[in-house]
This record gives sequence, structure tokens and C-alpha cells, in this order.
Amino acid sequence: MIAVSLVMVYPLLWLVVSSFKPNAAIFRDLSLFTTDLTLENYVHGWEDLQRPFGVFIANSTIIALGAIIGNLVSCSLAAYAFARLRFAGRNLLFAIMLITIMLPFQVVLVPQFTIFRELGWVNTFLPLIVPKFLATDAFFIFLMVQFLRALPKEIYEAARIDGASQWRMYWLISLPLMVPALATTAIFTFIWTWGDFFGPLLYLRKPEIFTVSVALKGFIDAQSSSDFGSMFAMSVVSLLPLFLVFLFGQRYLLRGFATTGMK
Repeated sequence: MIAVSLVMVYPLLWLVVSSFKPNAAIFRDLSLFTTDLTLENYVHGWEDLQRPFGVFIANSTIIALGAIIGNLVSCSLAAYAFARLRFAGRNLLFAIMLITIMLPFQVVLVPQFTIFRELGWVNTFLPLIVPKFLATDAFFIFLMVQFLRALPKEIYEAARIDGASQWRMYWLISLPLMVPALATTAIFTFIWTWGDFFGPLLYLRKPEIFTVSVALKGFIDAQSSSDFGSMFAMSVVSLLPLFLVFLFGQRYLLRGFATTGMK
């Protein structure tokens, strides 16, 4: 397992080492051991694009935080409705929601783009954030529904006898017990949103609102020489938030998938 792990992690280690190499030496020497190291790639990579790279990091952070808040609010409300409320057509709507998990993104791409264009949202962050407030990520709804269904019904029955409303039970009972599932949703939403390339490429046209993933493409030029050193350096910078989120959130991921919601 250690040997296989080293093979899997080699590309990442090579990326980090290559980010410190001059452009001429990156593909000349593919080993992880070199004495020809420099920080110029990080200096140039931060300033070489039309905007400082910090602008793109800020844009990605805004979109990621908006998506996280949207998913936490909308998916938890939808999950509570499916798990705890009784209404006509609940099972049918839940089945339709699950079917959307298997629906390829390309199927709804053109209709979505047409809607957002007519709304005047192209070249803004809205197409990447607003849908998250409409519970469009069925996977997280399903995750929270399973989590809520594992909770004892007696908790809600006792709260109902005490006169608690559905909103009160959602806010004071469900949300505190759903912390592992909410944390899992937040972590996966951040990872998927931060690394998303196609969505920002489709809706964001102005360089000042580019995300990290789209900005990295600016280092590659098919018509002239490409600055691989700067691209590798900024790739390392853009990977740091993902690494930190996964490092500090790993235990919540495990709890979110392994526990039943009881404390």
C-alpha cells in the first residue's frame, strides 16, 4: 500500500518541485531531487496575469462561500421536509429528486445558460451561487435525509407534545444533530466549487471576475510559449485551501458517512 501510495502521490510531489524550477529545467529533469531551485515562478505567477492572482483567489472564495451557505440552507430544509413532514406526493418527488443525481450536467446545460442569459446574469457570480439556494444538489439532500431518518422519532414526538412547531424542531433539534452531515456537505461543496472549471468558464467572461481554475488557463498560450513554471506555482497556491480544508475536515467527513446522527 505504501508503494502504491507513493506512485499515486508522485505527480503531486513533481508539481510542487517543478514549481521551484526554471522553465527550461522543468521537463528536462523529471526527478524529485534537484538543486536548481528558484522562487521566481511564484513571484511572476502572482503578477503576470492581467490581475494579481489574489483577485482570482478572492473570486473563488466568494463563489465557494456562497455555494456552501446555499447548500447548507436549502438542502437541509428540503431534507427535513422529505424526512419528517407528511404531504401528498412526497415519495414521488423524492424519487424525482434522486433521478436528477443520474442526470448528466450536459442535458440541462443549454436551458440553464439560456435562462441565465435572459436574466442578465452572464458575467456575474449569480449563475454559480443562486442555484445552490434552490436545493439543486440532490446528493446532499439524500445524505441529510438518510441522516434524519436515523434519528429516533421519540425526540420529535416529545417536542410536538411540548408545543414545538416544525420550524422550531428543524432549528433546535435537527440542525444540532445534523452537524456531521452539514460539515460533510460544506466540505464537499467547497472542494467541488473551488475546483470547478467548466461553470466559471461558461458564465464568466471578464478577467477581473475569473476564478482560480479559469485564471490558471491564462498561463497556457497555444500561439506562443507557455509559462509552465508560473502555472505550476499558482497551481500549488490554489491547492493549499483544498489541502487545509480536507486536513481539518477529515474527521467530519468520516463522521458524516459513518454515524447515524445520535450523540
